[in-house]
This record gives sequence, C-alpha cells and structure tokens, in this order.
Amino acid sequence: MDQPVKVQYKPLSSACGVEILGLDLRENLPQQTIDEIRALWNQYIVLVFRNQTITEDEQLRFAGKFGDLGERKAPPEELKERTTGVLQNDQRVMLVSNKMLEGKPVGSFGDGDMWYHIDSGYAKNPYTYTFLYGVELPSEGGNTLFGNMYKAYDSLSQDLKDKLAGQKALHIHQYERRARVDISGDISKIPHWFHPVFVTHPESGRKSLFVDRLMTQRIEGVSHDESEAILEELYAAGENPENVYEHEWELGDFVMWDNRCAIHGRTWFDPQEPRLLRRCTIEGGPLYEELSDYPQNQSA
Repeated sequence: MDQPVKVQYKPLSSACGVEILGLDLRENLPQQTIDEIRALWNQYIVLVFRNQTITEDEQLRFAGKFGDLGERKAPPEELKERTTGVLQNDQRVMLVSNKMLEGKPVGSFGDGDMWYHIDSGYAKNPYTYTFLYGVELPSEGGNTLFGNMYKAYDSLSQDLKDKLAGQKALHIHQYERRARVDISGDISKIPHWFHPVFVTHPESGRKSLFVDRLMTQRIEGVSHDESEAILEELYAAGENPENVYEHEWELGDFVMWDNRCAIHGRTWFDPQEPRLLRRCTIEGGPLYEELSDYPQNQSA
C-alpha cells in the first residue's frame, strides 16, 4: 500500500469492538494508517480484521508497529507442563490450542471455556496489547467474550468508587482456565502482583476497572469476607452482558485488543474438534490509577 487511505470500519456491538474494512495486514501499511488504527483502538478497545491470510512473521511484523513485541511469561518450573506446547518455538508467539502432536499439546490453554481474565495481569508489567489470529476453529463455540472495563467502571456506584480509590488488588495465576488460586498459604512461588483496582489509560485518559474473575483474588485493606463481596460485585460489572462483545470466530479473523481496558474469556466448545489460534503481544509498563502518576516518557 503506497498511499494512505482513510480507514473504514463498522461497529460490532454497543459494548465495544469495530470491524476494520478493506485492509490486508500482509502489506506494509503506512504510518498514517497505523496511527488511524491506533486512534480507533483507543476508542473501541477491540478491532477485528476479517479474511486475513498471514504468516507468523507477518503477524509479528504488523503487531510490532504498535510497540515492543512481548515474550511469553516464564512460569515456575512446577507449572511449565501447563504452558509448554511442542510447536511453540518462538518466545514471542503462543499457540492457543487443544491440538496434540504425538500425545503432547502443541500449544497452551486448549480445551473448554475459560474465565474472564487480563493477559499477564499477574505480572508487574502486563501486556499492553494482544493480537490473535484464527487458524483452525471448531464448528461452533470457542467464542471470545470481551468486557469493556470503561463501562464497567462507569457502572459502579459512587460510594464503591470512593471506597476503592487508591486501593490495590492481588492478581495471581496458576495457569488454570477456570479456577481461582488458593492464597491461604505461601504464594511466593506463584506468579502474582498488586495492581490498582482502577487504572487510567495513558492514551485515552479514561478510567477503567482492572479486575477479572480468573486472576484477581484479593482487595487490599479490607477483610477477607468484604473482599469477596466486593470482588463479586466487580466481576459482575465487567461481565455484565451490556458491557460485553462476543466474537464468533471465522477462519482468517485477526482480532486485537487493549488489555488496559478489556477483560476477555472463552465459551465452551467440543474438545473433539480442533481449535488453534496464534497469539502475540506488546510489552507493557506499570499501571497507575491517575494519569498524573505516569512517567512522562512511559510509552503507552
């Protein structure tokens, strides 16, 4: 593509998400087009490109236009068997798949539904963006659900916003798909971090709820019972159908989203049917509750 053209798009739901029309991600898109895509991303959170045919290298090249490519987080030794796929040869790529090769999984997080989560939300610096490409799909199910966490934050009562202002929550992950971590004992060897309950997006300037059912386990500064009650209310806000776009995958779909203002989950599908999606990410930085807390030189 030699000359930039105005990016065309259409809304996918009232919650979030637009489909970008008429672009071939194999092409070397001009910077003006990349800037327009980023602006739409900041507004709509989830972007969908249909009918793409891209290689792993082409996916990485396109994603790399939005920042430094992320590498898969290294799990503790005792959890490696849950994340090590035999075809995952590039640390920048994860295969989300239930396929097997000679009795071993080719990728990670393969079968069934998966609770809402934030990619690497348990890390000090969660991924900023995630890019996912549909390679093989089941005949039905395996949809990806995206929760708009701007809307989730806006839906909370002012009393709850005031109560949780300045508070942090524990995000922890034991590489399960639909189970919370038991945090009653020693968690030092389980990947975890404390993030603000509310974060401000450094580009949009909007505040979002940074909590998800799979990884967010504890609100600091309140009792266990109160933490559990608050978390259930926060989970419900993020998962409210009014705030959710459900993406029904088609072959060749390329979907990208912003982890700072979205949670995502997966619906059930028949484990006898193959499903393979190719993921890459962009590295992130620390998250802050207020825009003024971000270092001026921190890239968004």
